[in-house]
Amino acid sequence: MPSRRRSHARRKTLARSVAPQYPGHYLTVGDKDRASIRAVQERLNQVGCGPVPENGNFDSETVAAVQLFQARSVDSQGQSLKIDGVVGPLTWAALFGSASLPISISKPASPLVQRTLIVAATQVGVLEEPPGSNRGPQVDQYLVSVGLDPEDDSYPWCAAFVYWTFQQAAAHVGDENPCIQTAGVLDHWNKAGRSGITRLWADDVQEDFSLLKPGLIFVISTGGGKGHMGIVEDFRDDRLVTIEGNTNLPGDREGVGVFRRTSRKLSDINKGFISYDA
Repeated sequence: MPSRRRSHARRKTLARSVAPQYPGHYLTVGDKDRASIRAVQERLNQVGCGPVPENGNFDSETVAAVQLFQARSVDSQGQSLKIDGVVGPLTWAALFGSASLPISISKPASPLVQRTLIVAATQVGVLEEPPGSNRGPQVDQYLVSVGLDPEDDSYPWCAAFVYWTFQQAAAHVGDENPCIQTAGVLDHWNKAGRSGITRLWADDVQEDFSLLKPGLIFVISTGGGKGHMGIVEDFRDDRLVTIEGNTNLPGDREGVGVFRRTSRKLSDINKGFISYDA
């Protein structure tokens, strides 16, 4: 019969073998989640990126150790980790394994947003004709829906695509379309705020992943009063699954169609999200 000391040691070893679960927010300097930070510090020491004190304080030593680990590691897709000293989902998974990321987002509540996702999915594969022209039979419909005449000029159309999908969904479910009618990304963001429509700032979502839901509109400011937007379909690890107009799969500057993308990291969204979910 094993001694109590051996049983206790075995239980302690087994406890250590169970990967801690991702806390659902980025860990960085000043974070108060001492238990998660302590788990990270312990793991950093185990993999030779220390020594760091295992005290639950995310200090400069911990930042340096995280950066060293990030420089040596890749994510689940074999891509290099961003060397920023912040423990997001990709760095956490590299430290503890992908099973430590039980992150999922719930379905949208309103029939309108549910239908919007269906409509958006039917548009995947629509291409400009010719590529790079901001034109085409279907692209022209997106632009017309926000009051633009494609014959007059060449217009970016990612925001028009978002409005058109909501317009089609609203007609199907018999509701008014609550989506802001505009072809301007930042104009949409600003008018949504003035109209009392729910906006989620990027920092708030990074602090609480439970705010993410399918059907949110992500908003990126690209500078000079310009931006890009699309519809969130899912969230996996630290990457959004999105349906976007006026984009392309490689992520080059020149968009040519409607694509489902799986490469946008949550940390890439620098403005925030707009919710039309009831």
